[in-house]
This record gives sequence, C-alpha cells and structure tokens, in this order.
Amino acid sequence: MSLPKTEGEGTIEEIKQAMEAKHIPLIEEAGKKGVQILCFQEIFNTPYFCPGQDKAWYESAETVPGPTIERMQVYAKKYNMVIIVPVYEKEQAGVLYNTAAVIDADGTYLGKYRKNHIPHTSGFWEKFFFKPGNLGYPVFQTKYAKIGLYICYDRHFPDGARCLGLNGAEIVYNPSATVAGLSQYLWKLEQPAHAAANGYFMGCINRVGVEKPWNLGKFYGSSYFVDPRGQIFAQASEDNDELLIADFDLDMIEQVRSVWQFFRDRRPETYGKLTEL
Repeated sequence: MSLPKTEGEGTIEEIKQAMEAKHIPLIEEAGKKGVQILCFQEIFNTPYFCPGQDKAWYESAETVPGPTIERMQVYAKKYNMVIIVPVYEKEQAGVLYNTAAVIDADGTYLGKYRKNHIPHTSGFWEKFFFKPGNLGYPVFQTKYAKIGLYICYDRHFPDGARCLGLNGAEIVYNPSATVAGLSQYLWKLEQPAHAAANGYFMGCINRVGVEKPWNLGKFYGSSYFVDPRGQIFAQASEDNDELLIADFDLDMIEQVRSVWQFFRDRRPETYGKLTEL
C-alpha cells in the first residue's frame, strides 16, 4: 500500500487515519470476495518512518489490543474473515515494538507477534524505534488455518522460520517494508526456501511506491504466495495498491511432508552452536 496523497501533511494522527481509510475499500473488497485470511503490510497505518530518527513518530505507537485492533475486529466479524493487523505497539512509555495482531473470523483477538530481529543498517534505523520481540514464535489457531508470523527483516533468519514450522504453522505471513537495491534479489529466494524447508505456505507482503520526505527508495511490491514446495503461485505487481487473492490447498502440506521428512530427519542435538552466545 502506498501513502495517501496527503503524505507528510497534517498531524501524525491524521496521517494514521488517512492510511487506515485508504485500506478500508480493499478490506471491503476482500470481504465481499470471500477472502478468509487477510494480511496488511508492515505497520500498515503509517509510513515506514525508520529511514529517519525522528522521535515524533513514537506518538504513532498504540496499545495492542487497542483502538485500531478494535476497529479491525468489526470488519473481521462482519465478513467472517481472519485479519492480521501489523501496527506500532506501545506496551508502556519507552517500551515500543513492531507488532502484528491476529483477529479470528468471529472478531476475537487471538494474540500478537512482536518482530524479533531488528535491523540497524543502510537507512533502516529500526533500533531507534523498536525493542526486539519477546514473545517467541507463536502459532495461532484460527477458524481456517494455523498461522504464524514473521515481520520483514525476520525473513533473513531461517531459525525462527523453522520454529514456526515446529510450532505447527500451516501458513506463515510476513508483512514487510522493503525497497529496491538492497535486498530485492533475496525477496524471491529466502521465503520460498523457508516454505520448502518447513513444508508450509507463506504469504509475503510488501509496500509499493516512494515515501516522502525520506525517499529511501522504491518499495517494489511484488507481494506473493508460495506453497510448501517453494513454488510461487500468485504474485502482485511492483507498483499498484491491490488485493492479491489465491486458494490454498492445505492438504498439500501433508503430501509434501510425506515425501520430504525434514522434521523427522533434523538433528537438534548437533546444533548446539546455534544457541551459543
């Protein structure tokens, strides 16, 4: 999702309201088309403000659950649709997280994931804004599937992706904000590899457009779905705000894991080096 045309104008609260309002028609479209699980982009209701280090954006953080989640619960219940809502979370003064909330199809708030891996490089100054997550790698039993979450930079780390698989995830969603030139060549490499290595589906979501005043680069979209064989089976454009819809055959998970017994053959007793400080 690109910024509204009023980008950079008004108060932070007005910008948040404009961003949310721009999502509403797509939420309504998803509901009317029978979408069962809907996921937004990383911190969906603000610009990606991390190219700067302006503490004014601390004001955009909110409690989870809180007002934004409550408004999305109404849409989830209205359309019998699971909604994943990534926002900037304020636990208490000075304790802020990059978070995604999960709302079940009946409007029930199921819980949240806090981004575990926080970058601080090449214009992505996220440690200025976010503490590392402290909730592990939870999996949420929704009406339609067991879902897990990664957020953007998390995708560079296979360890958490494996934890989500071991915790029972059937679909892992990764809301992101990533620009051309730095990691675009990894966008269609790492996440299909996670899907194949763990035998689950992934939904990989990215922004589009250029955001002022930071002009970090072009958010190249290319959101996609990938199956447990690591094959991309639906993809959005690089430039347009759009709703990407596809059917997931969850029976494929059983089929793939019956051939590739990665969970059976893993040797955790030999991986001690991974947990050494």
